[in-house]
Formats: sequence, structure tokens, C-alpha cells
Amino acid sequence: MKIIAFTGAGISKQSNIPTFMEKPEVREKLFRSFADRHHEEYNDVIRQLKENMNGAKPNDAHFALAQYNIPIITMNIDGLHRLAGSDALELHGGLPEDEEMDKAWSLYNKPVLYGDPAPNYQRAYAMVYDLEPGDIFIVIGCSYHTAIACDLREVAKSRGARIIEIQEDAAHNVRKILNEIFK
Repeated sequence: MKIIAFTGAGISKQSNIPTFMEKPEVREKLFRSFADRHHEEYNDVIRQLKENMNGAKPNDAHFALAQYNIPIITMNIDGLHRLAGSDALELHGGLPEDEEMDKAWSLYNKPVLYGDPAPNYQRAYAMVYDLEPGDIFIVIGCSYHTAIACDLREVAKSRGARIIEIQEDAAHNVRKILNEIFK
């Protein structure tokens, strides 16, 4: 039996990182066209994102996935899976290093912006297409607001995988579900 976890902002909310649903003014500025036209304002948005994540620590959901060695596809750019010890496929890249901040507007995959190619999407689809009946696709803290979030669920379903949704209290419920699966 294979298990894949697909994570979104909801897994990191309990690590005190606000979601884009809570900060729509940030999401509106994460477009390539905005970055190309408003360099300084875009760089300020990325600085704000970095500050929101500064000092954030993985919560027990991140650690549970690492402990059980669950392959992860994540939409998050916060790096918390890596800090917890997992090697996650980051669909939307990461954030610029401090020394790259003056040129943040010109970088690709730091993070992937609306209007940019997303180089890891094909790898994510391949991982999910590899699921078979009886395998498990755990969706943690992901809304239905992006095409990739909807698509990966549909692919997992079409492959016959069992889909488990954990949308609330990931810091407690992920370990609980994994303990049940691995009894």
C-alpha cells in the first residue's frame, strides 16, 4: 500500500503562518505581471511573506509525516516539511534568500507566481498517477481554490485510491490518522 500526502496552507496554519484566504491582498500581488510592473511593491510583498514565516516551526503534522516517511506533495513555500525532516515536492517553489531580495521580482520558482511555469506539476501528476486501488491519498489543509488541488484529488480518485481529507486541526489529526493506518 502506497500513501501520498498532499498539503496546503492548512497544515502550516497551526505553525502561525497565515493562509492566503486570510491575506487576500497578498495573493492579488503574486502574479508575474504584477512583479514585472511593480518591482518594489512586489519585493515588499515577498519580504512580508518571509516575515510571516520567520521563526515558524513545524508542528506535529509535519513531524508525523516525516516520522512515517510519507511522500509529500506540497503547495506551501514555507519549508516546514524540510525542517521536519521530509523531502517534499514543492509545487510552488520557495522564497528568495536574503541576498536575493533586491531582485525578488525577477526570480522564477522563488516562489512560482500566477503566470509562471510550475516545473514540479508534472512530477506531482506522475506521483499520483502511480497510485493504485487500495492506496491512500491524504489531503491536508488544501482548499479547492486551485486547479492543481482539484486535479490531484480527481486523479487519485480515478486511480482507485482512498482519499482522506484532513481540513481541521492538522497538528493533531494527521498523527491520529497515520497511527490508525499503521496499526
